[in-house]
Amino acid sequence: MKHRIVVAVTGASGSIYARQLLQKLHAAQAQLDQVAVVMTENAKTVWETELRNEDYKQLPFRFYTQQDFHAPFASGSGRFNTMIICPCSMGTLGRIATGISNDLITRAADVVLKERRKLICVVRETPYNLVHIKNMETVTLAGGIICPATPSFYSLPASMEEMAATVVDRIIDLAGIEQSTYRWGSDSNNKQD
Repeated sequence: MKHRIVVAVTGASGSIYARQLLQKLHAAQAQLDQVAVVMTENAKTVWETELRNEDYKQLPFRFYTQQDFHAPFASGSGRFNTMIICPCSMGTLGRIATGISNDLITRAADVVLKERRKLICVVRETPYNLVHIKNMETVTLAGGIICPATPSFYSLPASMEEMAATVVDRIIDLAGIEQSTYRWGSDSNNKQD
């Protein structure tokens, strides 16, 4: 079965992750039935600030506004099997954790959780306060996956793009999409000093 994925981009810092995620999903189109995107206005501002462009306007996916409750993934009958919120602001996470469906992102997350489908929240904040931690616990107990936007270094990333890819490749794996990437312990990755 091909994947039907919703990607939500909130106004948290980390537009590099959203850009790479959307690029990698575009490259994996053979495995996908549909990708739908919701970006907050703050997400667009942060993207333009951090990446110095408006390239999100060129992405080949269908975009929905935050208030478009007619979007197919606003209902469980839409059968989108995965939702990725990247980056996920703590405000968005808090609204999901408390069941406040006041826009399309939080409504879609609520639908994914109630239908027992896959919700991946790529949280981007540091440090965490107790409210953040409790909200992450609540979403986890409800079936969501918390994937902090924390790069790894064992692949020896040589650039900011490669460092961001360590997070995005983990997201792609969590979504169940096949990809060629660094794998810990594989023979081709073992390096001798």
